Parts: sequence; C-alpha cells; structure tokens
Amino acid sequence: MPEPIEYLRRGGASVVITVSDDRLPRILHWGQDLGALEGEDLLLLEKCSLPALGDTVIYAPQPVPVIPQLAEAWLGRPGLTGSRDGAAWAPLFTLVDLTRENSEESSRLVVHARDEASDLRLSIEFELLDTGLLRVRSTLANDGDPYRVDSWDHALPVPSQAVEVMDLTGRWTRERAPQRQGFDVGLWTRESRGGKPGFEAPTLMIAGEQGFGFEAGEVWGVHLGWSGNQQLSAERTPAGTRLLRGGELLHPDELVIGRGESVTSPWLYGSWGHGLDAMSDRFHRHIRSQPGYRREPRPVLVNTWEAVYFEHDEDRLRTMADEAAALGVERFVLDDGWFLGRRHDRAGLGDWVVDPAVWSHGLKPLADHVHALGMQFGLWFEPEMINLDSELARQHPEWVFDAGHGVGLPSRHQHVLDLGHPGAFDHVASQMSKVIADVGVDFVKWDHNRSLLDAGHAPTGRAGVREHTLAVYRLFDLLRARFPQLEIESCASGGGRIDLGILERVDRVWASDCSDPHERADINRWTSLLVPPELIGTHIGQETAYATGRAASLNHRAAVASLWQLGIEVDLDESTMPDLRRWIDFHKRWRAVIATGRVVRADLAEAARLDGVVGTDAALFLYHVRSRPAGWPTGRLRLPGLEADRRYRVRLADVTADLPPAQTPPWVEQGDVILSGRVLSEVGLEAPSVDVDVPLIFEVTAVG
Repeated sequence: MPEPIEYLRRGGASVVITVSDDRLPRILHWGQDLGALEGEDLLLLEKCSLPALGDTVIYAPQPVPVIPQLAEAWLGRPGLTGSRDGAAWAPLFTLVDLTRENSEESSRLVVHARDEASDLRLSIEFELLDTGLLRVRSTLANDGDPYRVDSWDHALPVPSQAVEVMDLTGRWTRERAPQRQGFDVGLWTRESRGGKPGFEAPTLMIAGEQGFGFEAGEVWGVHLGWSGNQQLSAERTPAGTRLLRGGELLHPDELVIGRGESVTSPWLYGSWGHGLDAMSDRFHRHIRSQPGYRREPRPVLVNTWEAVYFEHDEDRLRTMADEAAALGVERFVLDDGWFLGRRHDRAGLGDWVVDPAVWSHGLKPLADHVHALGMQFGLWFEPEMINLDSELARQHPEWVFDAGHGVGLPSRHQHVLDLGHPGAFDHVASQMSKVIADVGVDFVKWDHNRSLLDAGHAPTGRAGVREHTLAVYRLFDLLRARFPQLEIESCASGGGRIDLGILERVDRVWASDCSDPHERADINRWTSLLVPPELIGTHIGQETAYATGRAASLNHRAAVASLWQLGIEVDLDESTMPDLRRWIDFHKRWRAVIATGRVVRADLAEAARLDGVVGTDAALFLYHVRSRPAGWPTGRLRLPGLEADRRYRVRLADVTADLPPAQTPPWVEQGDVILSGRVLSEVGLEAPSVDVDVPLIFEVTAVG
C-alpha cells in the first residue's frame, strides 16, 4: 500500500495530500511551503486536520476529496455525475495504487482508483510546478457499457481565513471587471455557455483573507485551462468546508464514454500567494516557461482595420506599409476584407481564398513589399465562422451547426462552422495552409465573433461544443507544426477567449476591442492577473474611441499601450508621426523588462492607478488619476516590488507630457533621485498633482 501522506514542495508552495483508508485523495494543505516535514510530522498534521465526528459521520466536516463523492457522505455538489441507463449514478471510487514522479519542472503524483460496481476507473493527476502553481486533472475509463457523463469538476480546499470571494465579469469592450463578496454558505457558480470563456468569463475564482489586495492578504485562485464551455465555483458548507472548483460544462449526452474508452478532463490550475500580485506571478512564470513561448522581442505591429475597414486598395496599403516601416513598426497586419466576396460583413466567411476582384495579382506582392521593408506580414482569419452567403455554405450546408431547428440566430451576420466534422476541418486547414504558404504569412490574427449557443451536429442535432473545442486545438496544433515560425493571436470580438488552453497555442491575446485608454488600463490590469503583459496586445487607437465616444490625447493612448505588446491602429498622419516614433522607440527600450519582469500593482486609497513591471535591474511604472480625488495633492506613491537593499535612480520618463510648476514636486524638478528600494516601497515619493487621465511613467534603474 502507498504511504498515507504525500507531500509536494515547489516554488515556495506546498501541498499535503492524504490517501489513507483507500479513499480518493484529499488535500490537507495547499499554500505556504511548510518546510521539511518527515513521516511522523505529516501523520500528526493529518490527525490535527480531522474534526470531532459529532452525532453522525454523515454531517461531520471531513476533508473532501478533489472529486467529491455523494456516496462518501458529501452533501454538496458531487464532482462527478453520470449514469449508465439510469444506473451507476453515484460511483464510489476506492484507491488502487499511486505513482510519483519528480523532475526539474515539477513534482507529480498520480492516484489510480476503481469502482468495481460501476465498471469505472479513475486516475487523478496532481502536479506542483516549479513556479509553485498546482494543477489537477483526471482520466475516467469505462470497462462497461457506454457511460454518460453529466458533470465533472475538481475541488481544491481553502482554509477558514478565506472569507471573501472575487471573480471577474464583463461585457463587450468592458472585459474582466472585478466583483467580490463574502464567502457565504452555499454555491457561487459562474458558467460560460457560449463555446468559449466569453466577455463575462470569471477567468479566476479567488478566495482570500478579509480585504485582500494586490500587495497583501493571503489568497488562493483557480483557473480552468479550457477554451470551451466551463464553470468555476466557490462552495461553502454549513460544516465549514470551503472549496474552489472548476470543470468543463457539458450539454446533455455531449460526453459518452464507450466500452474500453477513456477521457481526460482539462487541467484545473491553482495558485496561492500573499496578495494578488504573488498569485498572478505564478501564472506568468508558468506561461513564460512553456516550450512554445517566444523569447525574442515581441514585434510592434500596425493593424489596418480602423484605417481602411473593407476598402482594400493595394496602393494605399503599400503607402501605409512604407509609413509604418519609417516609424519602426515590425509587423504589418492586413485585417478583414481580403477574401472571396468580403466587401462587407454579410458574406465571404468560410471562403479562405484571396478575392481576385480586389487583389488581381493576389496578396503576395503586398506581402513581398512588406517583407522588403523589413517587417513581418500578418493576415486576419476567422476559421470557425461562416456566412450563409458564401460558396462553402452553399456547397456544404451540413457543416453549419444546427441543433435541430435550423442554424439559429445570426450574430454579425454569421454562424459557426462545425469543425468537429472531418470535412469542415480539412477544408479550413487546407485553405488556411495554402494562403499562409503561398503569400508568406508570418502572423495570423485568429478572430471568433459568434457564440456557440446552438452548436449541434447536423443532421442529428447532438451537442458538439466539446468536439469543436478539441478540433480547434487540433487546428492550431496542425498549423504550428506545418509553419513553425508562424505566430498566432487569439481574438474573440476582443477578449472573449483568454485561458490557459488557448495560451498554450498562441503568441498573444487581444484583450478587448476597446482602445479607449481610460477603460483599457483597467481591462489590461485585470487581464494580467492571468496573462503576462508581453502577450496582451494593446494598440494606440484613434483619438476618439468608437467603443466609448471618449477622446484621449496621444500621450494617454500611447502610455497605456506601451506597457504591453504594442500596436498601432490609427491613420498614420504626418503630424503625429514624430510622436508615434518617440513612443515606439520608448517601448522598444523597455520591452525586454516588460517581457521578463514581475508585474506589480499598487493598492492605492485614492481613485488612481499605479501599475508596473519590475525586472532584475530596472522597473517601469505607469501612474494616472482615474477620477478627481477627494484630496489635493494626491500624496506619496510607494513603488512596490523593488529589492529593499538596492539603490535605484527614479526619473520621470521623457515621453510623458511636461508638467506645469504648480503640479511638479521638487524631486521631479531635480531631474532624478536615488534612494533605496526599502525607502521607495515603504515611504515613497510625492506624486505629481496631475489632472484626470494625464499619464506619468516613472523609469527606475538600479545603481547598486
């Protein structure tokens, strides 16, 4: 028999797992590294974790398995529900054996269990990664007649000091806005049913100490690495058990496991830390450690959409490319409108061939021109979508999702192509591959503009979101294998598909269609709880943002965009070219720090923002006032994340606007100041008294 207690330690975190009594594994501790613990210490830790039984075992607050079982007296939501013709609906798995693996990257434990009565086998994997990030998934195997899975998730326990719950929500152009509440008795569940996480996605389910913030308060957060339907939950029982849960959300009969078959769930990721910044940093370091992560500098790009929309003209686009190259732009992206019949958004999706009516010589001459200027060439696709006014829809209407009552309501005049159908998959893969190869495409902007609300396989109507999601992964993987240098961006009407499943396959995400810097600063701040800044595409947009109607200065738009993966989506007017060049040069000087540093966000009492990236020898901070503060001047700014015993030079970056004397504290007038990291983080510097939406960037460099 295996040892009754397993202890995993990595990256400043630890997990204690009990596998005693032949039961499914239960987590006794997940959080702070507990140091070197021997067998006797671990047995005592388990004993100290068990409550009194009270009057009845059923109502005792026992440690809960990572897949809670109804048959083990769990009265909350079961972790696995399903049936075989109405039977085997309450499986009871018992431990068979386990395996352990330790490598440079992780400590891994796999627990194997079986339910003889239900003819089911279950393997649960725990991995504690070098970053201190925990992830859990399981594989369900069926030895009997077909077994229908109705729901399946995993649960990570958090301690009683986790009294508040926070997740994210939103809508189009206002993605990932935080909301928080008490961790009360009951089940708080957030569901995504649109075939992708969506604008309203919780992204993370976080529990923490009272009043936790970016810098303080112990927090635990979970994220599901899955790009289809999903749910995240926080559950508290009357007995005091607190769980953070996550799993794929399944439609009826969407997951049926045949005899001799097995299915593996998505990973549920768990991150712990003192403050949201520490929790977030584990996700960033994990993403940066992945084999497909690009370590070369992230190119500055220009996107043609807001400049030309569907009005493609080769001469105009060549001129735009010339202007972009003169600015120091490194990637030129041709957006929607290049393919067959695409003169507007009501036709063409699905026909991924260059339209000869617009591009009589094809796209290669433009791509060659862009390459000759020293830039990469990017192209927009929406591979999962189809217009009914397209050759593909006319030839293969059976490839359009149909739940049994027709193709459903259109969104943006489009429907969804069933990539789970082998013919549809091969069609898209073939056409995309030909265009990428023939034109010489370096970068694909992959869009997704309709939810999978009625995603049924024609003609049966059987639910197909899961198969479609897996097919999308296969298509990403196929293109990356065929074109190893190809980079891909995930866009879904903005930030509608951002998760660790898609991030394993793309090189950047588009966080929002909102380029208003006042809004985008918050969208990016909360998106970066999961995604590191160098992967969050952010563009300098038009002066008046179409999403909000708000006008913003070029300095404001550029300052907010410069701390992420920078792009430009404006008319390249001669009057703005020098200023744009200045901001591009500034971003290039700092992008190595942005791509390797630790993201920090200050907890400020006033309605202001201080966000930064702290590297080994330098740091960059963006400060701006969001609304008129109650007091004036606004007071001192503490710069978080610096090494206490090092000395740093702090100066106001020369790209930011000149300040009038009345708004300028003496240290800014002096030009720079050198202080220890301890002083800068504990005492801080008097903030310039700027007006609302006037950004300031502080450059911090180590001098000792």
